[in-house]
Amino acid sequence: MFSYGTTTSLEASGVAEDVLFPKIFMWPYGGTRVYVTGTFTRWSDHVPMSPVEGWPTLFQATCRLTPGMHQYKFYVDGEWRHDEHQPSMTGSYGTVNTISVTREPDSITSLLNLGALGSRNMNVDNDTFLPMVTGSGFSNSDVEVSLRCILEFLSSHSAYDLLPDSGKVIALDVNLPVKQAFHILYEQGIPVAPLWDFSSGKFVGVLSPTDFILILRELRIHGSNLTEEELETHTIAAWKGAKHQNFVQPNSNGESNHRSLVFAGPYDSLKDVALKILQNDVSTTPIIHSSLYEGSFPQLLHLASLSGILNCICRYFRHSSRSLPILQKPICSLPLGTWVPKIGESNRKPLAMLGPDASLSSALSLLIQAQVSSIPVVNHDNSLLDIYSRSDITALAKDKAYTRFHLDEISVYQALQLGQDATMPNGFFKQRCHMCLRSDPLQTVMERLASPGVRRVVVVEAGSKQVEGIVSLGDVFRFFLGLL
Repeated sequence: MFSYGTTTSLEASGVAEDVLFPKIFMWPYGGTRVYVTGTFTRWSDHVPMSPVEGWPTLFQATCRLTPGMHQYKFYVDGEWRHDEHQPSMTGSYGTVNTISVTREPDSITSLLNLGALGSRNMNVDNDTFLPMVTGSGFSNSDVEVSLRCILEFLSSHSAYDLLPDSGKVIALDVNLPVKQAFHILYEQGIPVAPLWDFSSGKFVGVLSPTDFILILRELRIHGSNLTEEELETHTIAAWKGAKHQNFVQPNSNGESNHRSLVFAGPYDSLKDVALKILQNDVSTTPIIHSSLYEGSFPQLLHLASLSGILNCICRYFRHSSRSLPILQKPICSLPLGTWVPKIGESNRKPLAMLGPDASLSSALSLLIQAQVSSIPVVNHDNSLLDIYSRSDITALAKDKAYTRFHLDEISVYQALQLGQDATMPNGFFKQRCHMCLRSDPLQTVMERLASPGVRRVVVVEAGSKQVEGIVSLGDVFRFFLGLL
C-alpha cells in the first residue's frame, strides 16, 4: 500500500497557494464576441464569455479569483466597455469596473432577474432581490430556471473544486495480496481504492466492495479453486487477470464488456465528471493529473463521487437557495427515485427489500442483480429496520470473520451486528439509515445525500416508518442533467 499525501489541494496540484474562488461575470448588453479581462489575468488574457441560452443579450463567464479587490473590463466586438451599472473607478486602463471577492460563493440573483437587466444593478453578490419561495405555486418556468442554474454551475466548475483543503488519498499496489487489501480498506474506513501498477507506471483500476462481494461468492458459493490459503498470497493483479472483474463487467444481457479505468482530469467540468460516473455505472472516479514531462508519474489528487459533487452544489447555493424554486418542491412531485408500487400500479418495478433473517448470500446476490448500492432491511410490515450496503462487506474483515462464517449461514442482521462498532475515520459512529418523508423538499434530500458515504435516502411513512421509496444520488443527477 502507498498513499499520496496532500497538505492542501492546491499544493498537490502545483497551483499557487492562494485559495481561488469562482466569480461569475455578466455582460447583459448584447454583442457578438464578448470577453472579460482584468487584474486577475494581469490584463493580458481575454476570457471568452458565452451567451446564456434563452437570453440572447446576456453573456457570462466564470473566473477563479483570490479574495480581495479586483478591476475588470469587457471587450465587446473590438471595443473596450465597462458596465455603467456596476461599481467603477478610473485607473490605468481608463474607466474600469471593480469587484470585491469574499470567501462566499456568488449568488445567481442576476440569472433570475433577467427582465430588469437594462436598468437594475447587476451586482451578483447582492441578495436584496432574492425572491422568497414557498412550498407551492411553482411553474414550469421556475423549475426550468432552477435546473438551468444548476447545470450552469456544473458546467462552469471543475474537478479542482472537489479537492479538500487537506487530507490523504490511498492507492493500493496491484501486486498486494487480496486478503491484505481487504483488511486495509476496513482499517482505513474507506470503501474504494485506486490500483497502481509499478511496472507500467500508471493507475490501472479500482478495488471496490463489489470486488470483495464477487470474491467471497466465488469462494463460498461456486466452489472456486482459490482456497483460503491462496487468498493469503493471491494478488489483486492475479485475481483481476483471472476473473476480469474490473476490466470486464457483464452487461444487461449477461455478456462481457471490456472496461478500462474510468478517471477524470482536474480541469474536467463537474458535469463531465458526473456523466462519467453515471454512464460507466461506478461509485467513484479518480481525479488524476498527468504531467506532460516524460518519465514523471501521474498524480492521484482525489476520488470524485456524486456525493462530493452534490456537496459542492449545496455549499454553492446555500446562501441563495431561495432563488432556486425547485429546491423547495416536495420530492414526491418530482420525477425522482424508485417507489413502492401502489395497488393497481403495474408500471412500477418492485423495490428491492430484505427481511432481517435473509441470508447474507441472498443479500449480496440481490445487490449485484438489482445493481444498487444498498437495500432496506424491513420487518413483516415493510417498516424500516436497517439498511445493508455494499460497503458493509468490509466488516467481514474484522477478526477475519469471513473465515468463520458461511454466506448461507449468516443472516443480514448478524452481518450488520459485525459492523455495529465501526466508526468513521474522525471517530464518529456511522449513521446507517438516512430517511426522509415524501413531503420533504428536494433541498433536504440533497443535503442528506451530500453526506460522505451516503448514496441512497429511504423514503418512509411518518410514524410507521413503512418504506415508500428510495431516492439515490444517481436519481438526483439524472434529473439535473436531463437524463431521465
